[in-house]
Amino acid sequence: MTVILTNPQERTRFLKFAMVGVIGAVIDFGVMNLLTGSAHMPLVPAGTISFVCAVTSNFVWNRYWTYPDSRSRPILNQLAMFFIVNLAGVGIRIPILHYVEPPLLKLFARWNSLSLSPGFLARNLTLALAVGIVMLWNFFVNRYWTYNDVGQN
Repeated sequence: MTVILTNPQERTRFLKFAMVGVIGAVIDFGVMNLLTGSAHMPLVPAGTISFVCAVTSNFVWNRYWTYPDSRSRPILNQLAMFFIVNLAGVGIRIPILHYVEPPLLKLFARWNSLSLSPGFLARNLTLALAVGIVMLWNFFVNRYWTYNDVGQN
């Protein structure tokens, strides 16, 4: 974490990674809400599908914008590494989705005066928590494994 604070180039990479993450989060939340709202799919499978969509977008953006100087590996090898890191992220994400949503749903169900449905609030707050935790994991592991061919000038 200190490298982000002390190294301007790494700070820029982290900010780009975060911006790519915002794009991925829009995709993630959009697909999740589409699948849970329109297709009535449960959160865990919908969240898993939305995660794969977001990861695909994130890989493309990170390879060509965040780490444009990281192309010493063939794209398929780097994609495989990126997906392995993100698959571990799913291992972090799924328990959060599974265990955090039910108590939030109960909490929001008690607040009958809310204009948004308790299910909508619980799903989205749970997903936001999972996205934030997994983003930190993804940045550091991808930076030092998937994109370790980039210097720390």
